[in-house]
Amino acid sequence: MARADVLIVSLGGTAGLREADEELAASLRRAGARVELARTRRPPELRTYAALELAWALNARRAAVLAVREHNPRAVVYSSTTAALLGPVPGAIRFDAPAAGNRPGRHGLWQRPVEARRFQATPLLVPWSEGGLDEAPTPRAGAVIVPVPVAPSGPPERKDIAAITYGANPEKKGLDRVLAAWARDARAGEALVVAGLDEAAGREWLDRAGASGVGAVRFTGLVPRAEYRALLRRARVFVTAPRREDYGIAQLEALADGCVLVTNAAAGPYAALPLARALDARLVDDGLDVRAALDDPVRDYADRAADALAPFTPAGVDRVVAEELLPRLMGESAPAAAAGR
Repeated sequence: MARADVLIVSLGGTAGLREADEELAASLRRAGARVELARTRRPPELRTYAALELAWALNARRAAVLAVREHNPRAVVYSSTTAALLGPVPGAIRFDAPAAGNRPGRHGLWQRPVEARRFQATPLLVPWSEGGLDEAPTPRAGAVIVPVPVAPSGPPERKDIAAITYGANPEKKGLDRVLAAWARDARAGEALVVAGLDEAAGREWLDRAGASGVGAVRFTGLVPRAEYRALLRRARVFVTAPRREDYGIAQLEALADGCVLVTNAAAGPYAALPLARALDARLVDDGLDVRAALDDPVRDYADRAADALAPFTPAGVDRVVAEELLPRLMGESAPAAAAGR
């Protein structure tokens, strides 16, 4: 078997992370690299983040050991920071947000100091965004910022949905805030679609927000990705109020599919936030002014959003991968001998 140029050790704890790793592998292949993916086995659910991420890190180490032996790669990319914590060989670290930012207090008791050592020793950091790099501990290695690519999912459709949000992680995404804003701003005949959350759970969140019986709200449950993106193409507004945002892929996809973005200034790297501010600063506020987005959208918002998303397009990401990332990776050889330890 031919030697791999790049081995990606994929943690893949969520569908979004798995898709991001597949996208990176595909981009590296388009740049001419021979790429292999080592996928990490999901551990059982544990009570604390610290324990769960130890289990993930151990499984990632096992996957890396086997893949390095099999493929003898010239370079290794660990995705994400958890995958790198116990990595058996040196490698670049791909991440949306570091434990230094999203694992405060006891949640990152052991992860943060190990991460700091890894970020200093690694040959290269590959953050998803400038904000993610800013949160990384210092001193640290050099970096190449490689966004997760986004693009329109299809031709524009008739905008027959007033507003949409993504609620698969309702606490983190601030669904209670979104529902309260909708209860305040909705008018007769308008509906808010909540994707990723079923009716029973959704009704509990309506009660929590004090929004039961006010404004039409439809919960889709988990839907296939193509169906979700079709909903985005039909929606006029995407509204979200995350308590922390490590990247904001749902927001970027909404912009790509022609939605006006209403959001708060959440903590975290939040790559979509500066775009939202530049497009219409009125709509970046804790008040979540859905009414302004529906009744008084900025002229040419969708066209300006498409221009702002240029660095995030597949072509833009491919250019960074081919011209910056792959040469840096190939300049750093990941020694395979240590994999047996």
